[in-house]
Amino acid sequence: MSQAHLSVTRHTTADGVEVVALAGEIDHTTAGTFRQALTAPAGTAAPHTVVDFRDVSFIDSSGINVLVAANNAACTRGGWLRLAHTPTPVLDLLRIVGLDAILPSHSTLEDALTP
Repeated sequence: MSQAHLSVTRHTTADGVEVVALAGEIDHTTAGTFRQALTAPAGTAAPHTVVDFRDVSFIDSSGINVLVAANNAACTRGGWLRLAHTPTPVLDLLRIVGLDAILPSHSTLEDALTP
């Protein structure tokens, strides 16, 4: 059995929104990488984050747990977490666990960045 791979790129928009773009699979072997991508040192994390799932092919409960924790952290800081380019299989899982009602998912990155 091969180990999943997840790559992460980040940038901050002029408005201070952190954009985290992912590529690969999110499972128990890559959840730590995903968690680190959504976590910054105390006091420096952007309260507004968009996760771009455009190149994500799989997510399991480990990734769902990371999303829940990141959303809770963002809300605690008075911010938000949004999703962009969420593939149908990922969106289906979010619906099954009820996160689609909590985490807004947008079809484009531009929509997710709109206030």
